[in-house]
Amino acid sequence: MRFCFSGPAARDAARPLLGILVVVWGFLMAGTMAEARSIRLVALGDSLTAGYQLAGKDAFPSVLEAALKAKGHDVVIENAGVSGDTTTGGLERLDWSVPEGTDGVILELGANDALRGLDPAIPEKALDQILTRLKARNIPVLIAGMYAPRNNGEIYAKAFDAIYPRLARNHGAMLYPFFLDGVQGDAKLNLADGIHPNPAGVRVIVERILPTVEAFLKSLPKA
Repeated sequence: MRFCFSGPAARDAARPLLGILVVVWGFLMAGTMAEARSIRLVALGDSLTAGYQLAGKDAFPSVLEAALKAKGHDVVIENAGVSGDTTTGGLERLDWSVPEGTDGVILELGANDALRGLDPAIPEKALDQILTRLKARNIPVLIAGMYAPRNNGEIYAKAFDAIYPRLARNHGAMLYPFFLDGVQGDAKLNLADGIHPNPAGVRVIVERILPTVEAFLKSLPKA
């Protein structure tokens, strides 16, 4: 026996099914859009992040982004580096440097504090506040640590170097111990000032930090 519906009765019978299909389609589209959005990182730092005297494509955030994409990661990295910035300067501009929608921050600050010989308590306090405020916004942080110049003296270097591991422990943040690992002191990898990496130096930094950044990406809530 066959039943054939037509006219208003058929339309009324189809409406519940159509409503369900619309809801399901909406959920599927929302999931697809969420998956399609790139992971957004902000590299918050000083001239080492900004790319002092380098073309934009040779700066750390751009080179790291390219390396991550080559490994299959859909990521965009905003360059929030300001040459000459101290940890206090980074704290003062934190809110507008790290906009809403940021999935994670690579925090590279402190080199200028050490170069100026500032009391280690100053950068530690500023970095602690940065980490606290980002945690309140549910934004995970990868700390790119820094070592003090050894000509500052052993006591100063020991106190300064301890800042980053201590903050990482206190805030449960991931730590890359020394941002300039493999680059500091190598004339072939630095500009004439002996402080800032040249394009080859940036590539070495990215090569060495890449596994830690990949681990950081996997730890993000979005991932």
